[in-house]
Amino acid sequence: MNLSPQKPSVSFVVPALNEEGNIEGAVRTVREASAGRVSDYEIVLVNDGSTDRTGQLMDQMAKADPRVRVVHHASNLGFGGAFKAGVAVARLDYVIRICGDDSVPVLGVQQILDQIGKADFVIPYIANPGEFRSWSRRFGSWGFTTLVNCVFGLRVPYYNHAVVFRRDALNTIQIATDSFAYQAEALVKLLRAGYSFVPIGINDIARLHGKSTALKPKNLVRVVKALIHLSEEMRRAGAVPARLPSNSQRTTVA
Repeated sequence: MNLSPQKPSVSFVVPALNEEGNIEGAVRTVREASAGRVSDYEIVLVNDGSTDRTGQLMDQMAKADPRVRVVHHASNLGFGGAFKAGVAVARLDYVIRICGDDSVPVLGVQQILDQIGKADFVIPYIANPGEFRSWSRRFGSWGFTTLVNCVFGLRVPYYNHAVVFRRDALNTIQIATDSFAYQAEALVKLLRAGYSFVPIGINDIARLHGKSTALKPKNLVRVVKALIHLSEEMRRAGAVPARLPSNSQRTTVA
């Protein structure tokens, strides 16, 4: 069932930590992918405590383009913290996180956008992990997805890609973690509430500059703690929100 025949309005939240070599490419990707596919869009750049020129480049892009806004963090809050800061200022009907490393190509973003309206959320997964990810990263992703699905009784193909959320639904929950597990927390709560999703396989590309910090020990510890907390929270009354009805998309949201 198509929830709306209209083109969606989309807030792109782009968290970045020391991505001076990639952030401009990520913004170009969003612009190119959005052309003709959305009724309106904005790009919320979140500088999560970068110590390189990432914040400066963000400010330059915002000055040149009214669709671009910037949130600066004096210190690093974490991937989840950066996402939540972007969502807090997002104004349009749907929210999607695009990584500042520019690892999702234009075609991939277009494929994701084309799925909006077929369900409440769009959940992409990486269709070509063997082309650019190490075996340890692939194993870690498989293990995380399998663990979350088993613990919470879900069948989500992947939790850490560019998920498209209905913003009204996202605003009905509290995301406690600031870690990489923030999307898993959000999806567990919302899918258990009865929201629907459509999966889509996407061919990602390797980042041009820098390295991912996902497998750093401190980040892994934060993820484990987040899942333990989520498991405890889901046993409490009120953890699952009431499902909001589907309604037609609006081109702007006050």
